[in-house]
Amino acid sequence: MHVEQTGIPGLLVLTPARYGDARGFFSETWNRARLAEHGIDVDFVQDNHSISERPGTVRGLHFQAPPHAQAKLVRCGRGRLFDVAVDIRRGSPTYGRWFGVDLSFENGRQLMIPAGFAHGFATREPDTEIVYKCSDYYAPATEGALRYDDPGLGIDWGLGGLEPILSEKDAAAGLLADLESPFTYEEVPA
Repeated sequence: MHVEQTGIPGLLVLTPARYGDARGFFSETWNRARLAEHGIDVDFVQDNHSISERPGTVRGLHFQAPPHAQAKLVRCGRGRLFDVAVDIRRGSPTYGRWFGVDLSFENGRQLMIPAGFAHGFATREPDTEIVYKCSDYYAPATEGALRYDDPGLGIDWGLGGLEPILSEKDAAAGLLADLESPFTYEEVPA
């Protein structure tokens, strides 16, 4: 497993090894013991899988507040997407900063997102699948969202002129400047 720092404490890009032959490949996408060697110790309790039929579909930026805050390990099962995490931990030296990475079936990359981040993605290809692990169960009473096009964040989603396809909930999400963040920054070991 190759682990890359993103410049935002706790937010990591993981690239699992792929072992291939004429049949295809095998890849171990999560191994608690191996990742603990890299300081990643998360107890995942739920797996989610969604498909977006059209390029330009934007989902997010979502989070769940404590006591049901979620860390996520995100990967692309088919197609291609641009995955984004925004640091919303009060007191963080990178509060309000975002990081984005292309995840695809081909590159096999994953984004390890700790609790305290808002998460979203934009699809680049038809029928793109996102698969992700969560460290807590879905709890609708604690969910929150930020606008994908919040001018205070300035995220370049790379939509290439496509009109974003949004849910009503995401279109009505608030701005970071108006958020009373329920998260507090804690030092992350290097």
